[in-house]
Amino acid sequence: MMKQSEIKKTSTVELQEKYMESKKAYQDLKMAHTISPLENPIQLRAHRRIIARIATELTNREVQ
Repeated sequence: MMKQSEIKKTSTVELQEKYMESKKAYQDLKMAHTISPLENPIQLRAHRRIIARIATELTNREVQ
């Protein structure tokens, strides 16, 4: 799991790649959970939050 401090240190290109990877992983988890409940459904929340952190940092960089 990426922390905010790690996200701030990461380059923009790497963040964009990580964003796409995280979205794909989240979609896969979500689909797996739909078919058969996950052992730890909190993973879904954690992935959503990571995606939001990355998206927020990307937006902040665009504004500056």
